[in-house]
Amino acid sequence: MSLLMASVLATAPISALNLPEKSVILPENPVQQSTQDNLSQVVSPAQITPPEFVQPDITTSSAIKNKYDNILRKSRDKIQFISSPNLPESKNTQPIAEVVQNQESTEEFSPSPHPPDSDNPMSQVTSVSQLQDVQPSDWAFAALQSLVERYGCIAGYTDETYLGNRSISRYEFAAGLNACLEKINDANANNKINTVNNEDLILLQKLQGEFKAELQQLQQRIEVVEKQTSELQGNRFSTTTRLFGQAIFSVQGTNSPDVDLFPRDGVPERQGKTNLTFTSSAQLTLATSFTGRDLLLTGLSAGNLGSNASLLSTNMGRLGFESNTDNNLVISDLSYRFLASHNLGIVVGTAGVNPINTFRGISPLEGSSDGAISLFGQRNPILSIGNGSGGIGFDWEISDRISLQGVYSAEIPSFAGDTKQGGLFGGRYTAGAQLSLAPTNNIDVGVHYLYSHSPDGLLGGGIGDSQLISPFAAPTAFDTQAIGATVAWRINPNLQLGGWGGFTSSKPFKLSGSVETTNWMVFAAFPNLLRPGNLGGVLVGQPPKITSSTLPDGFNFPNFSDGGTAGGRSDTSIHVEVFYRAQLSDNIALTPGLFVILNPDHNAANDALIVGTLRASFRF
Repeated sequence: MSLLMASVLATAPISALNLPEKSVILPENPVQQSTQDNLSQVVSPAQITPPEFVQPDITTSSAIKNKYDNILRKSRDKIQFISSPNLPESKNTQPIAEVVQNQESTEEFSPSPHPPDSDNPMSQVTSVSQLQDVQPSDWAFAALQSLVERYGCIAGYTDETYLGNRSISRYEFAAGLNACLEKINDANANNKINTVNNEDLILLQKLQGEFKAELQQLQQRIEVVEKQTSELQGNRFSTTTRLFGQAIFSVQGTNSPDVDLFPRDGVPERQGKTNLTFTSSAQLTLATSFTGRDLLLTGLSAGNLGSNASLLSTNMGRLGFESNTDNNLVISDLSYRFLASHNLGIVVGTAGVNPINTFRGISPLEGSSDGAISLFGQRNPILSIGNGSGGIGFDWEISDRISLQGVYSAEIPSFAGDTKQGGLFGGRYTAGAQLSLAPTNNIDVGVHYLYSHSPDGLLGGGIGDSQLISPFAAPTAFDTQAIGATVAWRINPNLQLGGWGGFTSSKPFKLSGSVETTNWMVFAAFPNLLRPGNLGGVLVGQPPKITSSTLPDGFNFPNFSDGGTAGGRSDTSIHVEVFYRAQLSDNIALTPGLFVILNPDHNAANDALIVGTLRASFRF
């Protein structure tokens, strides 16, 4: 079943989302399903291509070569048939398979030079009555009956049909004719047929002459394919590793809204302002399989698009493809995925292991290079809680319509210093699970639960209210429990509706009270808008908002500038987004987009924030 759960375990951009104050690296997972693939129903892992990249089929040239070899192998003695009265016995009289079947991903790493006979979609017919779609009233019935009964050289499909009305090419006819000639040749050589009509021999001789050119062209095509195959093998990157890459160029800018930084009197104190910028990011990913049932991912990323949060005094204007490494190369993914059983996949790694990459993606608008342009529009923000990097996860396919994913992820698993700040079980960490459901062929549902520990009162989501305690209070550790759900409904191939909702409840150490947040989003996706392969999207939602904070006075964040008294946010931010991805080719996409934040930072005294961008994505 190939990589099964291994390919499913990587279903989103590689790194977790960081807070605005920190550098963020949000490269794209090269083995995630493309957004267009995400619009298909949730299916078994064997049918799911690895996330965000549709992997090129490296067996194509080999499969084409096998196809022509099979045809030619049955055609080599054709020209000799008339000229040689004593024909050698044919060693292969099997019907020709004209369909080159897609191989599983295990074969992509170790392609078989000759597909097994069991893959042959055609089978020999011994009686015309075996063909369900051939009736005695058909005009060609007598001819088919004669060929079957006299020479036994008719092949039908495995579903017992002949498809006599289907159009065929001259090459298909030449191959079928040659198969019949070989049956006659074999019968004559073994005295299975006493006589062959002179009329048949004359007709066969004419057909041989007419299709001689096609058979010669088949030989020439095989020689070309053999030459190309040899060249590809000689220049192949690796026998076990495949290289994927992507680059993003983008132009983005915002308006200059007035900002009420200390919400006490409703009077703005400063103006948010950013420059129009032209930025880029790039990612290379090496996907290595050692057994055909495993996958080692090594991701290398670099970029110079940072967060605009500090300049706008709100993190609600962040883009989904931010990648700020000061153009230094960093390891964004280092994880190993393998099958523990036929329906259980395991992932373990020091980078790229978190709920985003482990849980199956539900939203068709997810994808930093080809999905929504905003960070909030990518996915339910509770999935980003904890800023996880390294850990372990699993994906268990319970049935065709039900699966369960789980993960444990630490923010800085490699940090060996203060146990309160890092390490596998210190600092910020997250454990969670997602139940993925497909109740019908057109509806996908993900139910999420996460538990996260924060040593400093920061959720780590990076969008909306992710700070739980007043900035004037001493940092305090919190434990957070989050629940939520995401749903997507494919109404038809060109329209999909969906949304998500999330709730968190955080309790502090050594303090009374709790902090609760909510968020929600509804969206409409328009695949193939104006042209096949394109994607349009409209999103409306509320970024994470503190609805209740009952910590002691002086510790509550919503009223931090007015004594830190208990209470939730009095105003509500609304996120409105539109984008259109134009797929210029299989490898290049251009996405203009715009989103508006009403009442930024959940403060009605703030002017609306407008963010516009033009994103160009290249995949190779």
